[in-house]
Amino acid sequence: MNRTNIIKKTYGGILFFIGFILSPLSWWNDLIVNIPLSYLFAIPFGIINKSLFIPMFIVGYWISNIVGLLLMHHGTKKLIAKKQTSKKELKKLIIISILYTLLIVILALIGVIKFPTEYLPK
Repeated sequence: MNRTNIIKKTYGGILFFIGFILSPLSWWNDLIVNIPLSYLFAIPFGIINKSLFIPMFIVGYWISNIVGLLLMHHGTKKLIAKKQTSKKELKKLIIISILYTLLIVILALIGVIKFPTEYLPK
């Protein structure tokens, strides 16, 4: 294996790993990666208008999942060893992402997730 090939495979592996962490395949990691990233993504929109905070929180969550899948795809292309996900498994992962989205909405509705300034005493 030549040096260029090793670099290409290493780069592909790194892309795949980052993608996996962001993707719905790592549903267990949403609470420590995707949801905090989505929260940070939504803050600037909330500064513009507080009513944008929760919708953009959800948009950010879905963007993080889509970016994760795209990074996995590109990483896999670099690695060439492709592991296919079955349609049944993919449906299960999408359902898990939808459930996390519903959890975000419920937590926002009951006041657990708020715009950062709302946590400060008045």
